[in-house]
Amino acid sequence: MDSPPPPTPPPLQQLPFQVLPRRSELSSQNIQFLDQNLVTHQDLLVRAPLLLSDLTKERSNFDARLLNLRRKLTELAVSWISRSFSAKSSLSKVNFMLENLSLQTSQYGIGSWKVGKVLVEEIPKLAKQVQRIENIRKYIDTALQLEALVGDLEDGVFCVGGLHARNLFSEKRQTSLKSMDFGPKLERILEAIKTMNNIEEVLVSIKKFQAQWHRLLESVDARVDKILAVVRPQVLADHWALLASLGWPPKLLTPKIDSGDIAGLSYPLVLMQGDKSKCYSQTFLALCSLQHLQRRREDRQHNIIEQRECCIGLWAIDELVSPIASRMEYHFSKWAEQPELIFALVYKITKDFIVGVDDVLQPLIDKARLRSCSAKEAWVSAMVQMLSGFLAKSVFSVHAERYQDKQVRSEVITSWLHLIDHIVSFDKRMQSLLSSETPFFLEEPKRFEGLSRGLSVLTIFCDRPEWLKIWATIELKDAWKKIKPVLKDERAWIIDKECDVVVGTESKHFVLSSRGDHKAPMVAESAVKIALEMIERCQTLPSLQHRIRFIRSTAARFFWYFLNGLVLRCRNTDFSLENVDASLIKVCGSINSARYIESKLQEWSDDVNFLEMRIAEKDFDIDGNNEVLGDSCFFGEEIKSLEELMTNWLMEIITALLHHFETLSWEYLQNGRFFVHEREDVNLNRVPAVTDLAVSFDIVQALDALKSQLHLAKTSLNPKDFMDLWRSVADALDQFVSRSIFTSGIRFSNEGINQFDSDMQALFHVFQPFCSRPEAFFPSIREILKLLKMSKEEAKLLLVALSKNKNGTRCLHSLGISHLSFDQVDKVLSNRKCRS
Repeated sequence: MDSPPPPTPPPLQQLPFQVLPRRSELSSQNIQFLDQNLVTHQDLLVRAPLLLSDLTKERSNFDARLLNLRRKLTELAVSWISRSFSAKSSLSKVNFMLENLSLQTSQYGIGSWKVGKVLVEEIPKLAKQVQRIENIRKYIDTALQLEALVGDLEDGVFCVGGLHARNLFSEKRQTSLKSMDFGPKLERILEAIKTMNNIEEVLVSIKKFQAQWHRLLESVDARVDKILAVVRPQVLADHWALLASLGWPPKLLTPKIDSGDIAGLSYPLVLMQGDKSKCYSQTFLALCSLQHLQRRREDRQHNIIEQRECCIGLWAIDELVSPIASRMEYHFSKWAEQPELIFALVYKITKDFIVGVDDVLQPLIDKARLRSCSAKEAWVSAMVQMLSGFLAKSVFSVHAERYQDKQVRSEVITSWLHLIDHIVSFDKRMQSLLSSETPFFLEEPKRFEGLSRGLSVLTIFCDRPEWLKIWATIELKDAWKKIKPVLKDERAWIIDKECDVVVGTESKHFVLSSRGDHKAPMVAESAVKIALEMIERCQTLPSLQHRIRFIRSTAARFFWYFLNGLVLRCRNTDFSLENVDASLIKVCGSINSARYIESKLQEWSDDVNFLEMRIAEKDFDIDGNNEVLGDSCFFGEEIKSLEELMTNWLMEIITALLHHFETLSWEYLQNGRFFVHEREDVNLNRVPAVTDLAVSFDIVQALDALKSQLHLAKTSLNPKDFMDLWRSVADALDQFVSRSIFTSGIRFSNEGINQFDSDMQALFHVFQPFCSRPEAFFPSIREILKLLKMSKEEAKLLLVALSKNKNGTRCLHSLGISHLSFDQVDKVLSNRKCRS
């Protein structure tokens, strides 16, 4: 049986080669794709259908994903169309873009690159459009919210304004505070303030997160400013009327006040009861709320996002002081020549009312939730500012103008200083009223620095730098006028053995060492005291920068003048043999003064107040001092100059002592007749001991003069500088004597060696009172004596070792010789005549 014929394969599908594009029309990506999948002609016949199926399936998946994405994006976009016309228009444009995206692959079967284009370019554009729509939505929501708040605020303020216009100046209004509209109107004002706070919350949020909406901020601020211009006068008017009905301010026109005897005053606010107390509390809270709102607005407008911790001045308390000020100025004008009465009156009123202010107003401040606000501090600050304003307008302005006239300048200086004395005392007394409001563990000046600038009358110098300059000039002239007669009085330069300083309580925080520790004369203490007084007079200056400028212009410059005086005093000395003692005492007094002042300046610079000022000086580069001072302390330049003076004139003393010693001992060291001859004695073979020999006659005078001068220096100079002095003198004498031995060519006999040893022991003895082993400070002389006392055998062995130049240094060190060179050792050994 014949087998069936094999099945014939299906005919190959004929591909439409006539529609294939030319190779030049294909992109490089398409060509690369075809080359990878269709390598041979057989691949074209076998793999082409499978490849087409895979590409069709992949395209379908991409189409499904992109269509799903388009559907979701379209739904999301359509959901916001009702929000605004601009959003609707934007979404329509996005939808049009999506409809026109070619998500199909090309008719040639290759289109994956278009999907990448959609993912890389179109999707980010779409996200930006969605973000822009969201920003527009937020802007519109915020604008509508602010419009609603500001609109309600304007409606409420206009209503209150209408009531105020009808009733504020009526007779009934002035005689009684029980009008039916007062309570509701004040409630509407408080509601308006609350609304403005809500508006401010929104504006702060915009300032933090949407700073580009500055035009919206400006528009709302302009409208709120107009509303505040209406609300604040209304609240103040109600507050003034209420104070008048309470009998504020109290009467001050009494015979006792005119005579300067100020009696106690009662506080009317303590007597408030019923409706008056309630009305006052409401108006006080309204003023506090307005001030708090105003401060928040200022912080935002000046980019102070963090809330400030300290609140000193309060509008409500300022309104208590204002009517008092108008009455007090009448008395001030009559006491122009008696400023002590002005300060006494202000202090008395402040003290009499401060307890009532604290009892009545502090609970209201706490109820208003004003952080770190104190009724007592606000009361004291308002009174101080009132007095500062009067002094600036009626006193210092006149003094500053008259100061330019040289004919009356001396009179102005006296009045100015007298007034500053009262201001400093007044500031401290006012500070004492607030002692319970500040931490008790801080020192007096530091406590005051933490308070507001409104708590010091010296604030007027912070507002007028030209007056500060005049004040500093006056203080400096007065200080130099005080010290000049002391500088000329020789009794002030006498160095007492017991000169401990009795320090007052005002400056005890600066004192760490006494004048006796440095043997400083009284003139140095006077200079320190005068400078310290100038520094303490500016401690209540609120501004750190102005305090720095004042100290630099007064105390620092005063020390420069005093330093020049010390230099001139030292230069007017003569260190000749006839006048050496007087000159030594004179220069030692100047050095001790410089040392004492240097120690005080260093102590002051280590004080926390001066450390703070130095940091501020570096940060703000005040008067360009950073380049000069560098990283030094506050008084760094003054300390450096004082150290230079002490070093230079200490060297002058050392030079003078050495010059005198050289002059008196020249014959001894150059002639050397005591070292050459042998003694003609019956015991020629006996070497005389050192104790048998007297000191050479030619050196006795030099040693005696050196001893007396060092003793005088010890009693006249401070311990630190005297130690440097005698050690430097010892070192210089060691070099001088040893060098003279090497250069003179003296040949030492046995007796000469003993004589030289005896003389050097006398030299060592001069320094015996200053240390237990004075020979340790004369190493070269000690080693020369050791070489001279060697036996012949030891000397020969040493010379042999040195001639070989091997282990010579070790050999010398083994003998205790480390300060002489090989040549010097050889010369000393060669200058010995004989030595058994």
